[in-house]
Amino acid sequence: MNIVLLLVGLGLILAGASLLTDGAAALAQRFRVPEFIVGLTVVAIGTSTPELVVSVLSALGGQSDIAVGNVVGSNLFNVFVILGVCALIRPLALSRSNIRRDIPFGFVASLLLFLFASDRLLHLGTVDRIDRTDGIVMLVLYIGLLWFTVKTAGRSVASEHSAKPAKALWLTLVFIVVGLAGLVGGGELFLHHATVIARKLGVSESVIAITLVAGGTSLPELASSVVSVVKGKAGLALGNVLGSNIANILLILGVSATIQPLTMGGITTLDVSMVVLSSLLLFLTAFTFRRKTVDRWEGAIFLAIYAAYIWYLIK
Repeated sequence: MNIVLLLVGLGLILAGASLLTDGAAALAQRFRVPEFIVGLTVVAIGTSTPELVVSVLSALGGQSDIAVGNVVGSNLFNVFVILGVCALIRPLALSRSNIRRDIPFGFVASLLLFLFASDRLLHLGTVDRIDRTDGIVMLVLYIGLLWFTVKTAGRSVASEHSAKPAKALWLTLVFIVVGLAGLVGGGELFLHHATVIARKLGVSESVIAITLVAGGTSLPELASSVVSVVKGKAGLALGNVLGSNIANILLILGVSATIQPLTMGGITTLDVSMVVLSSLLLFLTAFTFRRKTVDRWEGAIFLAIYAAYIWYLIK
């Protein structure tokens, strides 16, 4: 029964994220916000909303393992599984902005997470934790990144507005309210039963967060990225994953740690190091054989690394 309710909670999260994203996009359209800004903020953050809800609720409930493990696991799932699967379907060409901006920013964000989460290793404290100051720094950096991206995009992208008729305002508000309700209710349900299952199986909450919770909350990115690649729009898949990974660290952990300082608990230095490794490997793929592409063989390596890491966690 716990598994059934876990899946029900996950379904509510995914449906809520979809409704909230659609409602927010329609609201932006009604007030004539440029489409590239909508894509940068609403869509990118919208697909990370499940992780945001689960991590914030975990932080409020004092379950730091799940809050941090959710982000760590989601970032690993995004690179090793989603990009791995997408590259197997079709090699992913990296754009100049991916190589010069998105991937380096993601790598810097992962290094920042490692520094903030390694108090004992760096002799900055006796307990590894991401405190409120760290959370505020992350949020400020994320806002700065959004400002920089919008400013640079604004130089070359004209403001275009959708030709589609705007949804009725009342329907837009219904989408937003119902989406939020689904996210909060589903998040509570999912979190509670994930914890129950972990305790019954004798598995640590951190491992459940890195595997089950992270994989579940990353389903929006997986679905949208695979569909994008199948339709020949690899750039959307890459943008979705890269933007989500940056938002997961700087926005989600930033908000969570600002609300409630996060102790690392069962999340080890190795787990956080894997996030840095995933960002580094993604950067290196841009320069293998002078092809700015994530090739099929590289996608296969990504999947193999993830499988080996999960085996190490559960053995």
